[in-house]
Amino acid sequence: MIDDLDDLPPSDLDEDVIEGAAEDSASGEQAPASLPRVLRYAILASRADHSVYQRLAAEIETVCPGIALMETWIDTPDAASGCALAAELDHRAVREDKSECRSLADCVRLISLALPRDRGLGEEHRRVAGALVAAFRKLPQSIPLDLAAEVEAVVYGWAALPVCAHEVIGAFQTPAIRAAAMLGARMARRRIDEAEETAFARSRERLRKADEREAMRSDADPERPLLAVPEGHVVVVRTNPVTMTGYKLKEIVTPLKGLIDVPLPLIKTPALADVRRQLMAEFSYAANVVDFVLSDLVGRPTIAFRPVLLVGPPGSGKTRFAQRLQQLLGVGMWRTDSSGADGAAFAGTDRRWATAQPCHPLLAIARARHANVMILLDELDKAATGRDHGRLFDCLLGFLEIDSARQYPDPALQTTVDLRHVCYVATANFIDNLPSPLLDRFRKIDFPKPTEADLLALIPAVVTDILRDKEMDRRWIEGLSPSETAVIAHHWRGGSVRRLRRVVEIVLRQRESNASRH
Repeated sequence: MIDDLDDLPPSDLDEDVIEGAAEDSASGEQAPASLPRVLRYAILASRADHSVYQRLAAEIETVCPGIALMETWIDTPDAASGCALAAELDHRAVREDKSECRSLADCVRLISLALPRDRGLGEEHRRVAGALVAAFRKLPQSIPLDLAAEVEAVVYGWAALPVCAHEVIGAFQTPAIRAAAMLGARMARRRIDEAEETAFARSRERLRKADEREAMRSDADPERPLLAVPEGHVVVVRTNPVTMTGYKLKEIVTPLKGLIDVPLPLIKTPALADVRRQLMAEFSYAANVVDFVLSDLVGRPTIAFRPVLLVGPPGSGKTRFAQRLQQLLGVGMWRTDSSGADGAAFAGTDRRWATAQPCHPLLAIARARHANVMILLDELDKAATGRDHGRLFDCLLGFLEIDSARQYPDPALQTTVDLRHVCYVATANFIDNLPSPLLDRFRKIDFPKPTEADLLALIPAVVTDILRDKEMDRRWIEGLSPSETAVIAHHWRGGSVRRLRRVVEIVLRQRESNASRH
């Protein structure tokens, strides 16, 4: 006879327990699985893993089955239900002599507590802090460094929460573990910047010593011919018979044939008054930016300026300003979309890899055929912060300093190249997430949004851009009529230049539609 109870559908709690067990079984993350239990759940919860409650419920059901309070906690996993369940697990630990129940109780508190703004829960927070620190001291040495850093941020961020909760932006019910992760990362930011700066200083010192050794070898080898370099030219890549060998070199060198041992010209500085007049006509609302950028070119025979960072709201025209600056100066441009770029690609990839290629500034020079090209780092604030493929933030440090750019060690050519004449312009909406060593290497200027008063100055440039994108000659259409300008002014009251362009496109499209009917 079959028991009728076997045919009953599983309860919501049963389904959550089954789902949590399945999540643990299916998870392919081996690194967090090697952590002590409280640290494992701390990492999962700080990453906003929604299965963390089901996973913990499955463990509790395995160790202490049949706890009635667990169903309430699963339905409403807040501080009140979590502390009640944790207290029951502590009682079971004593009553049933199961020390594992204490560990599970700490995990329940960990993922249930909110920001410590209620003094009544202070002891619960301290209990979790003690468990985290104790587990952190026993952290295995074999775990990956990035995971260890993540654990460290969570542990010490939680310990600092009672006195720094006001530093964390969040609602009253913000999970404490999420706030701890954010606070811990913020606490380590300056130390990370200092370590990066120290590593960069060591790299510069190694390059300086390599230069000295190279100079000594050149003095000792009188037969080595000296390359004649005309005034206003520079040799970016010189043949190195020691490192520039190997079966893959031919494939790497092919796009660089016009650079190696060839003096490349430096584009001369044009009449700055003409450049300023044109920029002021198109960007009258950014007069301070125009003068700020051009001031670095005064008195220079060839185009060269220190790295510039344009900071302003989206749609204010930062990217277009950089493009017009490049066009008026007459230099080549290489645009890098920082949101999709990584340091491994921009800085060049090693010759050992199948995807080996020189660094992007060197490729920009090869394409432009002159040494003082412009690199546009668009939306630098959106660059990835993960270190899996190298951060763009880190690799830029070696390019922005003249001393290191003069002898940049290209990983594909495996020789030093002279990139000191490359000009850099970066754009960003915000700078809060940019490392301080990177900010120190830029001249920062705020880029304003245009207002309604700038409309008449903006329209000709916007129309020209639209026609260029459509590959149409400016002479093919008449200028906007007063009525069309009035329509545009009605729908654009300042702000985003992108929105202004959309309005102008609609007006031009309507004009074409009306013309086709007559």
